Amino acid sequence: MVCGAVGGVLIGLITEYYTGGNPVKKIAESGETGAATVMISGLSVGMQSVVVPILILATIILVSTSLASSAGITGVYGVGIAAVGMLSTVGITMAIDAYGPVADNAGGIAEMSGMGKEVRDITDSLDELGNTTAAIGKGFAIGAAALAALAIISAYSAQVSLKFGDAFSLSLTDPMVLVGMFIGICIPFLISSITMTAVGDAAFEMINEIRRQFREIPGLMEGTADPDSEKCVQIATEAALKKMMLPGVIAVAMPAVVGFGLGAIALGGMLAGGLLGCVALALFMANAGGAWDNAKKYVEKGNLGGKGSDTHSAVVVGDTVGDPFKDTSGPSMNILINVMAMVSLVISSLLPLNGFFF
Repeated sequence: MVCGAVGGVLIGLITEYYTGGNPVKKIAESGETGAATVMISGLSVGMQSVVVPILILATIILVSTSLASSAGITGVYGVGIAAVGMLSTVGITMAIDAYGPVADNAGGIAEMSGMGKEVRDITDSLDELGNTTAAIGKGFAIGAAALAALAIISAYSAQVSLKFGDAFSLSLTDPMVLVGMFIGICIPFLISSITMTAVGDAAFEMINEIRRQFREIPGLMEGTADPDSEKCVQIATEAALKKMMLPGVIAVAMPAVVGFGLGAIALGGMLAGGLLGCVALALFMANAGGAWDNAKKYVEKGNLGGKGSDTHSAVVVGDTVGDPFKDTSGPSMNILINVMAMVSLVISSLLPLNGFFF
């Protein structure tokens, strides 16, 4: 438990550095040469931020399994306990995760109600901190989800082994395991693509609705008429519900499709590949998105030309891409791997060793 708790704190500190430290300033400075360099530097920061947290997770797995084995307990049970340790700070993790949206909405209310610049300056600084705290909360969630999913996958393997005995083995020399791993690592990318596309489509529909209101509501451009905000809320709500149905179906259906189509061995490989893909993508998108957002805040505080400058326009592009990264696609990875692992465990007693196709 101590191993998991310490590892979670370390992942949080690494996240804080990449979303609130020197990398943010470098992204902001790259905006002086345009939006393209903002995108390049933000992507590089996000990719780099994956390395240390994954090494920390690997260390947690090694230490926890060795401690459990030395106590005469199944090694993977130690991983499950480490996940509990990482989640032992769930109270403060949820609090700092909720802090970000609260501060962001406070800024929006201040802007819409016409409060002074000094109020907006305060809420902007709170929002900047909120981006970092939210990213730290996501780091904890990603790490805990990875360890929990690993424990569930081990439970799946143990359950299938009871049914098939030595005939079931997740060996890398088995082509069915490799096939499953390749399928598994594709799924996080597919889900990320669908969720990012959903955000883009919803934004496109929202922009068209706003343009329509400016054309058709007299006095809206001059500020003498009120917009139809309910229509915009309806568009966002419907998109959030309808466009998430396909990713949900894929997450639930893929274990059954692979398990019954290719067999229990291929499904074990799929879970392993999916776990690695989900963890890497979740860390990458959460940290890159937070860094882009805070780079914009850094410029808006008056640095590098401040609001209205060309640098500001460039970092706004990065923030626009970063929001669906850190708020939509990134968090969905945690849900994806745990749903696939749980569904696989539930259907494990029904699976054939060799699937319908092989």
